Amino acid sequence: MSIVVESTRGHYERKEEPCGKSYAWCPERVVVECGCGERAVLTRSQAACRCGADHAALVAEELGSRRMPYAALHPWREEHREWWEKQDDHLRSEFQYSRELRAVE
Repeated sequence: MSIVVESTRGHYERKEEPCGKSYAWCPERVVVECGCGERAVLTRSQAACRCGADHAALVAEELGSRRMPYAALHPWREEHREWWEKQDDHLRSEFQYSRELRAVE
């Protein structure tokens, strides 16, 4: 008999780096205690224990068809939008800059 010990949704882990922030994807997983006594960390693509027991049905049932919210899939989008809004209004395209530069000459 197999028992689900823990289930984790897929998510990004945010890490502060010297040059900014980085995001590392952590896929969804299920920790299952197999009938053989071993605890196995399983995913949709790897759902078998070392003893050979196939837990695909248990993993599929536990993870189901979870849909992640958009913000969880793209955590940097809101941060980028806030950064973009803070930029000065004087930022121009290269085309506009070259036109103004020619006008000065």
